[in-house]
Formats: sequence, structure tokens, C-alpha cells
Amino acid sequence: MEQKSGNQGSAEDKISPIMIRNMSITYRTEPALWNIDLDFPARKMVAIIGPNGAGKSTLIKAVMGLVPITAGKVHIYGKPSHKNRDKVAYVPQRGSVDWDFPTDALDVVEMGLYGKLGWFRRPNSKTRNVARECLDRVGLSDYADRQIGQLSGGQQQRVFVARALAQDAQIYLMDEPLNGVDATTEETILSVLANLRKGGKTIVMVHHDLRTVDKYFDWVVMVNRNLIAAGPIKEVFTKINLDRTYQEKRCMSIQ
Repeated sequence: MEQKSGNQGSAEDKISPIMIRNMSITYRTEPALWNIDLDFPARKMVAIIGPNGAGKSTLIKAVMGLVPITAGKVHIYGKPSHKNRDKVAYVPQRGSVDWDFPTDALDVVEMGLYGKLGWFRRPNSKTRNVARECLDRVGLSDYADRQIGQLSGGQQQRVFVARALAQDAQIYLMDEPLNGVDATTEETILSVLANLRKGGKTIVMVHHDLRTVDKYFDWVVMVNRNLIAAGPIKEVFTKINLDRTYQEKRCMSIQ
């Protein structure tokens, strides 16, 4: 794995933000991921790529504790993931969200602050201001009072990115945030993520467009149920590894 730069930082900077060891996940008897060993680098933009059904979304959901792990372990900054999950912000696939829920954009972003507030403390003017600042960062300050169901797909995606920003996390996990969005939204999200990376954050994104991997990202993780390859773009994003990822049928039996 790539060594970190000589930037000075906290003790957490000296260990992998996310460490996965011997992780397998099965749905009934069907393996979704098998025996994954992976250390994510700090302060990088990381793409997770692979064919449909390869386990890309499952990988980041496992880090968040949203799917059960059959075997293995996940550590966040050296601790079991459930003890450090407050350091991680998550942006789900837009299609998995109920956009008919009766709430406005500002309320959705403010939900990102509940972890810091605690569920029994009411939002106040300070949290509203933080939420408004996050909406402004994604170019939606004029849409704070708009019902989320009335927003375009790209605007909805930006609202969820703003909610992640409100968490002020160290790691941002994003499940295909650029899929099907308009050019303005793509440009806005990429600009926000670039600034996060400059600020020392780690961004891990499930990504589908192979044409832009080497343009947008520093690192790539290639999966097809197994881990095929992981590392810096210049070393790992090769035709050989792409062929292995997308053309091989990955078959595994459960003993």
C-alpha cells in the first residue's frame, strides 16, 4: 500500500482510516464479498469500481455497519468500526431514499448534525446556520425551504452531500454520487470533494464511469466479489486489471 506523505498530523494520521481483514459477506448462501483484505489510504480520493453485482456498495455498507459481516473485521482508525463510526459520513445511492418524505432541504441537512446533538436535543439557531452553510457549499442556499420531493435529481444528490458535510467527518463514503446527475451537480460535488481532500479528509466513492477514474481519483479499488487490485491509479488502473475485474466470472463456493 502507498505510504502517506510527510505531512504532520494527529496520531490517527499514522494508521489506515479503514482497515479490512479477511472480510466475507454472504446473503443467504450467495457470497457478496469474499475474503477481502484492504487498507484504505489517508487523505486520498479513492474509487471503488467493478461490474454490477460485484459487491461495491456492500463494501462501503459493511464499513458503516449497514450489512452484517459473515467473517473478518473492519477497523476505523485502528478501532472496531462501531466505536469510531462517528468519524464517517455516508451518502447512499439516491435511488434508495424515499424522496416523498415530507421534509425540506434544510431539515435533511440538519439531520447530519443529530449525531453531535444527540437525538433528545432540539436543533437551534446554531445548527440551522451550520446546515445553511453546508447547503451554500453545494450551491443550494436558495433551496433551503424547498420540499426534497420537489427538487431535481441532481439537487437531491447535492442535499445529501450537504448532509454529509454537516457531520464534519474524517472519512466520506459515497455510493455512486455522480450517477445520473447533471453537469452542474457533478462539477459541484467534485469541487466539494477536492476541497475536503485538501483539508485532510479521506473520500471513498463507488464509481461507475471508467473514463473518468484516472481524472478524478488518486487511488482505485477493483472488486468482483474478490479484491482484484488496489493502489495508486498509475500503478493499478491498467488494462490487465480491468480485464480481470470485468471479464472474469468470479465463482466461490461456501464450504
